[in-house]
Amino acid sequence: MRLLPGRAALRVLGGDRLGLLGACLLAVFLFLGVFGPHLPLGDPTAIGAGERLGAPTAQFLFGNDELGRDYLPRVVEGIGATFLLSSIAVVITAIIGTFLGIAAGYLGGWVDGVIARCADVLFAFPALLFGLLASAVIGPGNISAIVVISTATLPLFIRVIRSVSLTVAEREFVVSSVIAGASTLRVMGVHILPNILGAAIIQLTYALSIGMLIESGLSFLGLGVQPPNASLGSLLRLGSVYLTVAPWLVLIPGVALALAIASVNLLGDAIRDGLEPLRGRPLT
Repeated sequence: MRLLPGRAALRVLGGDRLGLLGACLLAVFLFLGVFGPHLPLGDPTAIGAGERLGAPTAQFLFGNDELGRDYLPRVVEGIGATFLLSSIAVVITAIIGTFLGIAAGYLGGWVDGVIARCADVLFAFPALLFGLLASAVIGPGNISAIVVISTATLPLFIRVIRSVSLTVAEREFVVSSVIAGASTLRVMGVHILPNILGAAIIQLTYALSIGMLIESGLSFLGLGVQPPNASLGSLLRLGSVYLTVAPWLVLIPGVALALAIASVNLLGDAIRDGLEPLRGRPLT
């Protein structure tokens, strides 16, 4: 199993208008998340910069919040926080989930049984319930959000990688390497890992969208990013109090969150369509 060549992959993405739209939106969000603090948008924590609960104007494009802070830099800060926490958590999930999934699929036996049962146990815990538990033990904040996102996305990641690894482990080149005396780690790292990267990348994109949703939910409940810092979820929570008098405080971060999740999912669909394994093509 292998990825399409770079040019072919770009050609597939270019032919998928929704995928291209998702990639462009994701690029915009990533740019705002990474370079937002360095853009001349104003101080997101400056109280009294404008009228309290002021409507959007030419000076304050997204209006002002309940403390008169400029809402535009706060939304940009929220995008950065949501992306950063979700990305860190999902990268941790990808590393651990890929290793465990390959081990379960290739080794089988009691190793597969232990890993599968542990994944089932984690899968049984709702993310928000585990968030309450993590906040009680660790305390609310960024670390709790990362732990909860990683724990919530890990079981499905393990299942997907295990399923693909089971198929790859039966291929002739893997059997030949075992007969030739290759070690278990070499077979897993050299022969199986490169051939499950396509599925891992696709699952990574979907896990990122789930991670953003979980992070926003935790921050909405006050278990994630803590004031004065902002995430999209915390902005929704604070804006919901003034929904009837300042609906833009909910509408703007809500639309930003929806577009961010949609962009990741659209890009994930495009990548899935551009990879041979998930289109039923022969393994090579």
